[in-house]
Amino acid sequence: MFGMGKRSGERELDAAVEELAGADTVAFGGVGIAGTLLPVTEAYRRVEAALAERPETVREKLDRLLRSGSPAGKAYAATLLERLDPAAARDAWSRLREDSGEFTTFSGCVMGSANLRGYAADRLAGL
Repeated sequence: MFGMGKRSGERELDAAVEELAGADTVAFGGVGIAGTLLPVTEAYRRVEAALAERPETVREKLDRLLRSGSPAGKAYAATLLERLDPAAARDAWSRLREDSGEFTTFSGCVMGSANLRGYAADRLAGL
């Protein structure tokens, strides 16, 4: 029936959040020699774009990611929260310093690994 169900934009946002929830890699830009965007990076950008249009909806989804996402998903959520509510982001990063979950990082061609505890401490130092 017409008008029932979620709009396309909501489905896209939900799909992007689900991608972040299961992420095992944190990369904010292109990776490798070709600068390819990973699906998780594209998902991050979709959620980031929704911040201005639907801040309350995005905030609810970020809170859920912080509670139940993968370590990389939690890092993405706290990073996005910095743009929406800096005080809440500081609180989130403080809590994440207790999480020892690990994930892969990419900065251009350089692949690395991190644990959420150290990543959160570094982010807090920069806030």
